Amino acid sequence: MSSGFFAGGGRSTSMNSSYSANQQQQFPFRSPLSGILPDPASQIRRADLIGKRSLAEFQQQNQHGLGLYLRNVKMRPNFQYANPLSSISQVDFSPEVSNSVNSRPYGLPVLHQHRLQPLNISNRNAKNVTCGIFSPNTGENQNLPGSGQDSEKKMMNHRLQQLEKELLGDEDDGEAVSVVTNSEWSDTIQNLISPTQKSISPSPTSSSSSCSSTSASPPIPSSKQSLLDAAAAIAEGNWSAATEIITRLQQVANPKGSSEQRLTAFMVSALNSRLNPTDHPYSMSELYGKEHKLSTQMLYEVSPCFKLCFMAANLAILDATSEQGFQRIHVVDFDIGEGGQYMHLLHALAANKSAAKRAAALRITAFSDLISGGEEKLKTVGDRLKTLANNIGVCFDFSVKKLVVGDLSRNKLGVEPDEALAVNFAFKLHNLPDESVTTENMRDELLRLVKGMSPDVTTVVEQEMNANTAPLTVRVREACEHYGALLDSLEATVSRGNSDRVRIEEAVGRKIGNSVACEGRERVERCEVFGKWRARMSMAGFQPVLMSQPVADSLRAKLNSGTRGNPGFTVCEQSGGICFGWMGRTLTVASAWR
Repeated sequence: MSSGFFAGGGRSTSMNSSYSANQQQQFPFRSPLSGILPDPASQIRRADLIGKRSLAEFQQQNQHGLGLYLRNVKMRPNFQYANPLSSISQVDFSPEVSNSVNSRPYGLPVLHQHRLQPLNISNRNAKNVTCGIFSPNTGENQNLPGSGQDSEKKMMNHRLQQLEKELLGDEDDGEAVSVVTNSEWSDTIQNLISPTQKSISPSPTSSSSSCSSTSASPPIPSSKQSLLDAAAAIAEGNWSAATEIITRLQQVANPKGSSEQRLTAFMVSALNSRLNPTDHPYSMSELYGKEHKLSTQMLYEVSPCFKLCFMAANLAILDATSEQGFQRIHVVDFDIGEGGQYMHLLHALAANKSAAKRAAALRITAFSDLISGGEEKLKTVGDRLKTLANNIGVCFDFSVKKLVVGDLSRNKLGVEPDEALAVNFAFKLHNLPDESVTTENMRDELLRLVKGMSPDVTTVVEQEMNANTAPLTVRVREACEHYGALLDSLEATVSRGNSDRVRIEEAVGRKIGNSVACEGRERVERCEVFGKWRARMSMAGFQPVLMSQPVADSLRAKLNSGTRGNPGFTVCEQSGGICFGWMGRTLTVASAWR
C-alpha cells in the first residue's frame, strides 16, 4: 500500500509509536507568506488531518482492526501552525510523497492513489459518529468485525471526507493532479491570520505598488534644514558629510532665483568657505573696503527697516536736545558711513528752524575707522553734507579725528557749553570685538568711555540677530531667518530690474559670509539681540530714554507712505526700543540712552 498509513496487523504498534512521537513534535512558526513563492526549503513533509476523535480514541479503534485509507487530495504547502477550526491529528505520509516533491512545480507532490467515493449519508448532522472505512477497490462500505451496518461508522467516514474536502479545498472534479496557485495560498493564509482583513494579492502589480509604498524614500528636507545639517557636520568635523550636503544644496541654489534660492546660494558659499578657508571673500578687509561700504549704504537707503532706524535715532536726538533748550547740537559719530543719516537730520533741523523761527546749527565729529582709517573718504562725506546744509540754511561744521582713547572727553572734542552732546552708534558696536574675542573688550570699553563724557543722549541702532558668541549651528539658523526675511522684504521695495539690487544683495552676501565663515578677529559681523544691548548699556551706567508716542506715530506714518501701505513691514515699541521688521521678524532696533 502506498498510502503511508496502515491499519491493523503487525504494523499497528509501529504506527502508534510514530503517531505518538509526531504528536509531541513542535513546529516552529514561519512567516505566513513563506509559501507564496517557490522555495525548495518549503518541501512538504507533513500533512494535517482534522478528526472528531482524540488520539486515544483513534488508537483504541485501530486495536479493533479499524483502518483508514487516504484518498488523493490537493496538497498545500505546510504553513506549520494549527488550524483554528479544531484540534488536529498529525499523520505520516509515505516517503514516496517527499521523494516526488522536486519533480513538480512549486515543490508540490502528486499522490498516486485510488480516489475514494463519498458515502451518500443523509444524516450529516449526527452528533455521535464512529469510524468506518471504504474499500479502495469497490467503493463499498466494509463491515468491521462486530460492527454490523452501523450507521454511525458510515457517518464518521463521510464526515471525515467532508472535513478533508473543506480543509484542503478538494473538489470532486475528476482530476488526479492539481497545483496550488499563489492566489489560493494568499487567501488561505490571510484568512487564518485575520479573517476580517482584505486578502493580499500576490500579483506583480500589487506587489510592486506595495513595495514602492513601503520603501518610499523620506521627504527631502528643506534648504534651511539642509544648511543646518551641513553646519552641524562642520561643527563635528565631519567634512565628508558636510561636503555631500553642500554639493546637494548647490543644485538648488540660484543667486538670481527666488529669495530662498538666493539665500541658499549665499549660505552655501559661506559654508564652503569654512571647508576651504584659504579661498573666500569674507575677510575683515573686504567688509571695510570701499565697495562694501557703498553697497551697504544702498541697502540702508532702500530698506525701510534700516532707513527708519536712522530716522528714529535722529528724532531721539532732536527730542533730547529740545527738551533741554539747546539750539546747537554736537554729534559724535564712530561710523558715519556715507553720511545718509545726517541728510535726514539736516532736513529735520531746517523744518524746526522754520517752525520756531530761530537759527539751527549742527556740528559733527567723525572718527576714522578703527582698523582701516579712511580720513580722506570721511572728508568727502563732510563736504557733501556741508553743501546740503548751505542749500537748506542750516549752520554746519564737520571735523574728522583719529580715535584715541585719551581724546574721548568734552574738552578734547571741543564741546561748547551751549551745545547738546549726542553720541551716535549706528550699526557700529557689533563690529567691535568683545570679551569673547579679546581681553581688551573694545565693545564695553568704548561704552564706558562714552558714558564718562556725560552725553545728553546716546543712540544705538543695531540689527536684531544672535550672532556674536553663538555656536556655528545657531549662527546659521539666525542668518537664515534674519537675512531670509531681509531678502524677502527687498522684493517689496526694489524691483529685480533695478541695477543697484545686485550690489545690495552682494553686500548682504558678504555680511552672511563673514558671520558664518569667519572666526576670531576676522569675524566682525557679531550682531546681538536687543536684550543683550540693554544689559551692556546698563552695565556701562546708561539709563534708557523712552521715545515719545509722536515719534513712533511719525515713523509709522513714514513707513506706510514709503511702502504704500505694505502690510509686511511692521513698527512697534518694545522694552524702550523702536523695532522694525518684516512679516513678524524684527530686523532692526533703535534705542536711546542717557
